[in-house]
Amino acid sequence: MIRFEDFVKTYDVRGLVGSQLNEEIVAAFGAAFADELELSGQELVVGHDMRDSSPGFAEAFALGATKRGANVVMLGLCSTDMSYYASGTLDVPAAMFTASHNPASYNGIKFSRAGARGISLDTGLAAIRDRASAYFETGIDELTQGTIRQLDVMPGYVEYLNQLVPLQGSKKLKIVVDTANGMGGLTVPAVLGNNPGLEIVELYFDLDGSFPNHEANPLDPKNLVDLQAKVLEVGADLGLAFDGDADRCFAIDELGQAVTPSAVAAIVAKREIARVQALGEASPTVLHNLLTSRAVAEVIEAAGAKAVRTKVGHSLIKDQMATTGAVFGGEHSAHYYFREFWGADNGMLAAMHLISELAEAGQPMSAIANHYTPYFSSGEINSTVTDTAAAKARVAKLLEANDAEDFDGTTYSFVDQDSWWWCNVRESNTEPLLRLNVEASSKELMSEIRDAALSAIADKA
Repeated sequence: MIRFEDFVKTYDVRGLVGSQLNEEIVAAFGAAFADELELSGQELVVGHDMRDSSPGFAEAFALGATKRGANVVMLGLCSTDMSYYASGTLDVPAAMFTASHNPASYNGIKFSRAGARGISLDTGLAAIRDRASAYFETGIDELTQGTIRQLDVMPGYVEYLNQLVPLQGSKKLKIVVDTANGMGGLTVPAVLGNNPGLEIVELYFDLDGSFPNHEANPLDPKNLVDLQAKVLEVGADLGLAFDGDADRCFAIDELGQAVTPSAVAAIVAKREIARVQALGEASPTVLHNLLTSRAVAEVIEAAGAKAVRTKVGHSLIKDQMATTGAVFGGEHSAHYYFREFWGADNGMLAAMHLISELAEAGQPMSAIANHYTPYFSSGEINSTVTDTAAAKARVAKLLEANDAEDFDGTTYSFVDQDSWWWCNVRESNTEPLLRLNVEASSKELMSEIRDAALSAIADKA
């Protein structure tokens, strides 16, 4: 028996091709999406990545939606942020077929309401799931048949991004880009390839959903090794790595060292704040999730903006972008959100900001990154545990003498005149995991708190 709850996650659909997702199930999602958003007689856009199953899934979804009267605009091959662009410019809902950074055996669907607004379990995805499950069981009742048409949004997408972040500077830059055989292989040449100030060294640009070189997950350090080596080999100024659907971007400096997503968030935040202040917006709002470095909020406030801390989560932050009118939002996971991009995340825009900063700064990327990385972080460490409640209780007992805040897990913190640290412990929504993040004023203090917390989680204290 197929249980839709097994592959409908908090923010999207993500499952194994064949055993969990097939064209019949996907068609049921198309019909359910059209019904839940009342799209009979209305348009929606459908795009897909380069995975082998994606074109067939996109077509099946479109057929399911048209049976319920929706008119489908097929984008063809595109990145996730291209689907947001289409949803934003056309002001219509969108469905994007991708499993992002997951292995080749997976596929999935990212849904948006009109204007690229997110959909989560709490804001419509649960209802879409239940409707799809019912259609899968009973078949799809046909209304007036909708239509299907094709649309190429690449030219408009490229023009729009270059309007938002004009790439100008006195220094010509050599940049290695690893797209991991994902959709960045389509978008990077289109957006960056014709700029005379950039020399792009391509790494794994061929679109291949089997990911023959390495996983399209730059959050895992092993998937950055080839990029780091190539940056050093060719003497590049910067390295960029995109995930499978190209909505996240990671950076490597000229020394082959990773630039933390928090540093990227701080750099982009400062630039976006300066841009809108020049247009007369005196004190803009910028979002950062609770796991970004303390330095991010410090940079935001020093630039004259209001820093607002949020919980972790894609659709949640998109909702917060709309509610607060924030000009920018940054996550520790390298999702970067822009008000001028309908509050949606866009890795390419973040990359363009980094390139522009580097071209203007007169300093190497390592010096820029060091300026925005004054503290010491563990990064996110995942521990598999059989009893998450008991593991959290052990951490609570270990750190009970310190301040504690329940906000997206529990954050423990300590501050005195000379030093400080914070430690966040969060449960995974989908797996028996505890996620640990620690940051401190010194490397020694960070290591001490990290190791003690990990021992408590593993019950080795």
